[in-house]
Amino acid sequence: MMPDVLYEDNHCLVVNKPAGLLSQGDSTGDLSLVDLVKQDLKVRFNKPGNVYLGLIHRLDRPVSGVVLLARTSKAAERLSAQFRSGEVQKTYWAWVEGQFNEPEGEWQDYLLKDAARNLVETVQAHEGGKEARLRFRVLTYGKRTSLVELKPLTGRSHQLRVQLASRGWPIVGDRKYGAMSSLAASDGGPRIALHAHTLAFKHPTTQALIEATAPLPADWPA
Repeated sequence: MMPDVLYEDNHCLVVNKPAGLLSQGDSTGDLSLVDLVKQDLKVRFNKPGNVYLGLIHRLDRPVSGVVLLARTSKAAERLSAQFRSGEVQKTYWAWVEGQFNEPEGEWQDYLLKDAARNLVETVQAHEGGKEARLRFRVLTYGKRTSLVELKPLTGRSHQLRVQLASRGWPIVGDRKYGAMSSLAASDGGPRIALHAHTLAFKHPTTQALIEATAPLPADWPA
């Protein structure tokens, strides 16, 4: 089923990716977001042959929320440049296990990825890790959980998951990084309580500010 479209024109497309769906194809051969969107464009616009679609950034498979795609190669180049320069503003919501001891702040860590295990860990700066920075703000507290807003200032693999877990607040459902709880996505697969809530970027041709917000999905924790 095609994910909800949050913004669309001839240059770019923003959709709300459900948890459990790959952003793009991998060695599993499972259906991906890119596959679904390409097929939808082909049908809706009666396009013969291949349809161009550039994936500008990715969300991990168990994560839901805003994903930006380009419909032309020129738009892809310009949007990718915005990500590299840090111009794109991303806001995530996460339910975490445990209660935060401060209402807001900023963290800096150095992260190192073990590609063979697809695991990321925090290391010392001299150990070859890449700098990871984020701002956080507590939105509300549960009995044994916290709902936090996260604004990454860098874009590292598994960054939010690792920076939270390394401080004793793993994301609900994120067994990979130490959570005790489990969650199921709407398709029955695993999900974690991390949602890419908003994305703000400059339009690749008009330079107008576009802000897209993805509503919380039905499989988000109550």
